[in-house]
Amino acid sequence: MALVLGSLLLLGLCRNSFSGGQPSSTDAPKAWNYELPATNYETQDSHKAGPIGILFELVHIFLYVVQPRDFPEDTLRKVIQKARESKIDYEKPETVILGLKIFYYEAGIILCCVLGLLFIILMPLVGYFFCMCRCCNKCGGEMHQRQKENGPFLRKCFAISLLVICIIISIGIFYGFVANHQVRTRIKRSQKLADSNFKDLRTLLNETPEQIKYILAQYNTTKDKAFTDLNSINSVLGGGILDRLRPNVIPVLDEIKSMATAIKETKEALENMNSTLKSLHQQSTQLSSSLTSVKTSLRASLNDPLCSVRPSSETCNSIRLSLSQLNSNPELRQLPPVDAELDNVNKVLRTDLDGLVQQGYQSLNDIPDRVQRQTTTVVAGIKRVLNSIGSDIDNVTQRLPIQDILSEFSLYVNNTESYIHRNLPTLEEYDSYWWLGGLVICSLLTLIVIFYYLGLLCGVCGYDRHATPTTRGCVSNTGGVFLMVGVGLSFLFCWILMIIVVLTFVFGANVEKLICEPYTSKELFRVLDTPYLLNEDWEYYLSGKLFNKSKMKLTFEQVYSDCKKNRGTYGTLHLQNSFNISERLNINEHTGSISSELESLQVNLNIFLLGAAGRKNLEDFAACGIDRMNYDSYLAQTGKSPAGVNLLSFAYDLEAKANSLPPGNLRNSLKRDAQTIKTIHQQRVLPIEQSLSTLYQSVKILQRTGNGLLERVTRILASLDFAQNFITNNTSSVIIEETKKYGRTIIGYFEHYLQWIEFSISEKVASCKPVATALDTAVDVFLCSYIIDPLNLFWFGIGKATVFLLPALIFAVKLAKYYRRMDSEDVYDDPSQH
Repeated sequence: MALVLGSLLLLGLCRNSFSGGQPSSTDAPKAWNYELPATNYETQDSHKAGPIGILFELVHIFLYVVQPRDFPEDTLRKVIQKARESKIDYEKPETVILGLKIFYYEAGIILCCVLGLLFIILMPLVGYFFCMCRCCNKCGGEMHQRQKENGPFLRKCFAISLLVICIIISIGIFYGFVANHQVRTRIKRSQKLADSNFKDLRTLLNETPEQIKYILAQYNTTKDKAFTDLNSINSVLGGGILDRLRPNVIPVLDEIKSMATAIKETKEALENMNSTLKSLHQQSTQLSSSLTSVKTSLRASLNDPLCSVRPSSETCNSIRLSLSQLNSNPELRQLPPVDAELDNVNKVLRTDLDGLVQQGYQSLNDIPDRVQRQTTTVVAGIKRVLNSIGSDIDNVTQRLPIQDILSEFSLYVNNTESYIHRNLPTLEEYDSYWWLGGLVICSLLTLIVIFYYLGLLCGVCGYDRHATPTTRGCVSNTGGVFLMVGVGLSFLFCWILMIIVVLTFVFGANVEKLICEPYTSKELFRVLDTPYLLNEDWEYYLSGKLFNKSKMKLTFEQVYSDCKKNRGTYGTLHLQNSFNISERLNINEHTGSISSELESLQVNLNIFLLGAAGRKNLEDFAACGIDRMNYDSYLAQTGKSPAGVNLLSFAYDLEAKANSLPPGNLRNSLKRDAQTIKTIHQQRVLPIEQSLSTLYQSVKILQRTGNGLLERVTRILASLDFAQNFITNNTSSVIIEETKKYGRTIIGYFEHYLQWIEFSISEKVASCKPVATALDTAVDVFLCSYIIDPLNLFWFGIGKATVFLLPALIFAVKLAKYYRRMDSEDVYDDPSQH
């Protein structure tokens, strides 16, 4: 039943499909954005025997010792070829050689069978003659024990040997009970295991349409992404063009903008400087007038008679000598004006250089919007093409043969499930018979070994070394009787047990070596895949049986391996030979129309940089003479005092000298003049100093602006020429390159999607792992693990117990003589010594 289940499941999946060539790669591309929803299956990939697996391994080691040769692939191929012949000539040399090869491979098993047959034949004969001899008071049947000096030692040796052998027999019986229980337990799991496999197979059948729907649904995701880029063509394509032009244009505009700012700063500095110079002329004149007036007032005060009297005369003379310091700085009125330079700068500013720069910025920033306006028709055409591609993909996926294969496979699954459900009760019934038979066999062996144990127990416990053989106690005699009962049962049943052991050994060992082990190593598949083996007209049996095209390379090993790797049905069965998804989803065919639409995309960009007026403006500014001004004369005056002396210090000194004079008109007059000087400092000197500070700032600005002005303008004009040449010569190529890049992005979405479809359908959709799992369940789990492993453990344990019954009965017969009550005995001189 297991082989039928596995064959139906494997062949059913392959029904009505064509295959050939090598399987496509199962390696997915590195960066898929899509992933089919994971399908969870209930049945485990591997079967674990648990702790009892140690016993199974022990049996496998024994089988390896008995049959250490490798799997005979060539011999099995020749056997299958011979089996196809209607009449076999056994006298042919090749037939004889084949027989010898089979004998050579089966030598270990045959040897064990011969030994078993000898056991089966000899044990009843030996038992018969032994019984007849005992009945004739021969072979130890005479109830008389002769005295021996080593009698106690022999009794102990026989007892210990029998105990050890009984323990070994008990271990074998334990193996038998365990194996018998395992068969029953595991057969009960078969229903659940079969249901689990069929559930996984139905999951495969049900999930496949959902996987195809998911694949189709991802087209909308891809299309939405493309539509997003199409709707955002201003930022994607226009932004790309802008990014390419920006590094060559923006730095030039930034420099020109900086120069425009510098021109404005220059104008403001010249205006401030011009007004400051005019203010300085006026303020210097007013300061000179005020100082002249205060000098006149001081001279008049110093004409006072008190100045002719000592010591006041010395103070007056000192004041009179210091009057020469009260003079304004005449150079402040001689500073040259900047009217000519200011006029030149004003002429430059008649052209709005800053506005021209902003116009250049604007023409560059408007590129995305202009791209969107000019590509409206092309974008609409591409969207129509994308919608039509979706319909084509839908039609291709609907024509996939996977659905038909799965429909046919569904019938096989239903029929197989019905077959299993119909026959599983019969299997369980047979299993109950087997379990009952195994229980009887193990119980019979248990009964024999129990008699031995009871004989040992009663004999050892009831033995009295002071008693003579004729006076032994009842317990000791009972022990001897138990041992002989065990011997009788051993002779009666051991040959029957050995028949069962030999039959199960031959079947279990050959199935393990010829099916289970080569199935695990896939050697069995290689034999089945031998060209012209199963059918002399078919090169590959599987493709010939299923498709009637045996030249197509479809092998059992390849299909099983691919399914084991969870590969899709399309790739596993090489369906590309009947329905080539790569040709149906030809990328160039589906994306060619998109490329045609994108090739018709035309973008015209007019980028304004500066123009002739802006260039003339820069050249005029360079020639305005700012860099040729003599700033040293202005800076020299800003470091000098507006008056010849510090008026505030002079006033305080004058006030101190006045305080040293006697009270009177002279003293008061000098104090008034000192206060007047303070007022002049506050009202005349401080504003001049403020104007000088403003003049200093303006001069510094002009120095910074005019420093290397000609070189700066020359460099800006050179950069401007380079940028203009780049725009003139490269804008078209930039637009073409960015358009192609944009087109590759749009097409790339669908190339990526179509490649993913091809990969998914070939490698993922309708992955046939449940089929490989079902075949593993049928052969590896059900046949090998559930039946053969327990069966082999059963014959291994029962066989070991049966074989050891032979030495056990020998020691039991020998030992019983020391426990049973004898009818006669030798005369003992001193019984206490024995």
